[in-house]
This record gives sequence, structure tokens and C-alpha cells, in this order.
Amino acid sequence: MSRPMPARVLLLTDSGMSDHAAIGHPERPERLGATVQGVTDGAVAVNATLDRPAVEPADDLALQLVHTAWYLETLDAAAARGGGWVDPDTYLGHASRAAARLAAGATLQAAVAVAGSHAEVAFAVVRPPGHHAGPERAAGFCIINNVAVAAAWLRQAGLAQRIAIVDWDVHHGDGTQAIFEADPELCYASTHQSPLYPGTGAINEQGADKGFGCNLNIPLPPGATGDVYVAGLDRVVGPLVQVFEPTWLLISAGFDAHRRDPLTDLGLTSGDFGLITRRLIELVPTAKRIMVLEGGYDLQALADSSGAAMAALLGVDDEPEKPTAGGPGHRVLDTVSERWGDLLPS
Repeated sequence: MSRPMPARVLLLTDSGMSDHAAIGHPERPERLGATVQGVTDGAVAVNATLDRPAVEPADDLALQLVHTAWYLETLDAAAARGGGWVDPDTYLGHASRAAARLAAGATLQAAVAVAGSHAEVAFAVVRPPGHHAGPERAAGFCIINNVAVAAAWLRQAGLAQRIAIVDWDVHHGDGTQAIFEADPELCYASTHQSPLYPGTGAINEQGADKGFGCNLNIPLPPGATGDVYVAGLDRVVGPLVQVFEPTWLLISAGFDAHRRDPLTDLGLTSGDFGLITRRLIELVPTAKRIMVLEGGYDLQALADSSGAAMAALLGVDDEPEKPTAGGPGHRVLDTVSERWGDLLPS
């Protein structure tokens, strides 16, 4: 395969996000360094120019496009008191509110940069992650819904008409789905393990009201491998996204479907994440695109997988591990196809 011309890549992260920490928690500060290393290696592999601008925290005007003022005030008050556990999985420390603002700000800057053609692609390497956070709820390690803030800001600024969010984190992005489920101009597609936290993301969750038919879920059984993901893109995600004709592709990139991840039971490798990324961007070649870090809790798997995905975003195969095949899940795709019926083109 011939290599494309060198591209400009934006890497948006900030060490201040490392101040959000709880002893022994799997969503730990070291995840930032592992992902930064992976993205850097992926960019180097394709001879891309990698820029790392300073990150500005998101302000309340941006955050309130997704979250209520009451919720943001509650977070501020809790952080000022020293924080605590929001639920059994999600902690809030004295620095967590500032870290969450930086994470949302980095994701927003990624969108602004790509919108202004200052970079071909951008990767927001952020924590805490965001896709479980709802308008008035922190959950599942998430405080602010980073990808939702970016999507809402693009729309509010008139820079995007139709947006596709593809979420391949191993956990269903219930927060993102809830925020946009009635929106006919935003398509949300999720591949995730089931059964697994948060217990949402069933096949029959297809959107609400005017947004019906814009919400696609593929709940996969433990042990599913990369070939099932690729088949899901070809059979259901791709046709839906192509019919939707998005001008933007936002990828909620959790790498916890990797077979080494300590919290999950799927069977992917870093090579699968590269292949999935390539196939996905081939489906929407004209869309502007950014990638946003969600989960992934084995540090080496996180570095390898983010690097493979970064290289794939730029059109080059870089496979630290070979893609996988032979796991279960194809019957789920049959059920998804049957459920969607005439909503998808043949």
C-alpha cells in the first residue's frame, strides 16, 4: 500500500487531567501517557506532523449545551467540599472538576481545529472519559460528556449539519444515547459487550420521536472478535451512516474491547482497532473526523491500539498485533439486520 502525503495531526491533552485520581481505580492517570505514546507512535509511523497545542478548559456556555446549570453547580460545590463517590464506580476529587473541564475543552478544540482546516485529523487524549455522563448525571467513571459537548457546539456554531457519533467502547454509551436519542440530525451507533455495565444498548433502542431510526446498537457476546466488528460495519453501521450522510464523524474511542483489558471479555487486538478505523473512515470519506478517548485499562493494549487507530486515521496499516477472527456474535448481527429491516438499504 502506498503511503499518503504527510498530514498534520493535532494531539490535544493536558497533564492537569492527571490530577483526577483515586488510589487503586482502573481509570488512572497513567492512561494519558500510554495513549499519548500510542498516538505519537502512530503519527511517526506515517511521517505525520504532530502538533500539541495548549488546552483551554471548556467554559460553562459550552458545557451547558449538554449539561444543566444545576448539575454543573452541584459538581463545583461537591469538588469544593473535597469530593466523594458519585456512584460505586465514579469518584469526584478536589481536582476532578478542573480535569473534566480540560477534557471537554480538549475535545472541543479538536473539533474547532478540524473545522478550521488547521489539521486533517485530531485526537483528544482525555480523562475522565465522558460517554456515560448525562445532562444531570455522572456515572461509569464519566463526569462531563466530552463528545456530546463537541457535537452540540459544532451544531450551535453552524459548523455541522449532520453528525455521526460511532462509539466502539466496550461499554454502551448510555449518556450520549440519552442526550441525542430524539435528535433526527445526529446518528449514534454503538458496538458494545452485553451483558455488561451499564445494561443499556439493546437492539430495540433505535431512537425516540423524530430521532427514531438514528440510534443503532450492536450488543455483542463475550469473546467476540474483530471480524464481527468489521461485519457489523459492513452490514449495519455502514449502510445507516451512508444513508444519514454525515458531514462530521466523531469517534468515541474506547480501547477496552482489547483481549487484555482487565474489565471486559471481548477478544480484539490492536490490529483490529486499526482495521476497524480504516473501514469506518472509508464509509464516510468526506466527513471531517476527530477521535476522543473513552475507556481502555491495560496500558500496553491502550498504547498499541491507539497507535494503530491513529495510523489508520491517516490511511496506513500499522498492526502491532494481527486482527482476530472466529469469535461469536454473527447471530447478533442477523438479529440487528432483521430488527432494522426497511430502515437500512439492502
